[in-house]
Amino acid sequence: MKKKRNRSRPPQPLQERLNQIARGAREKAAGLPPGDERDRLLETAVSTESAAAIERWLSAPGVPSPK
Repeated sequence: MKKKRNRSRPPQPLQERLNQIARGAREKAAGLPPGDERDRLLETAVSTESAAAIERWLSAPGVPSPK
């Protein structure tokens, strides 16, 4: 028997979720001393903010759809 796909929508839009992840990573990094864990959290924040910027750019009106 096939499993049914979960077709429910996330409770928040993607933009809000990405911003929340970045903000949480920056807050955790602020409380840590310099080191690997702090660097990893800051890298996560930067990459998540980049993803949010790309998503904003792609969802902007006037952007042609990929062929």
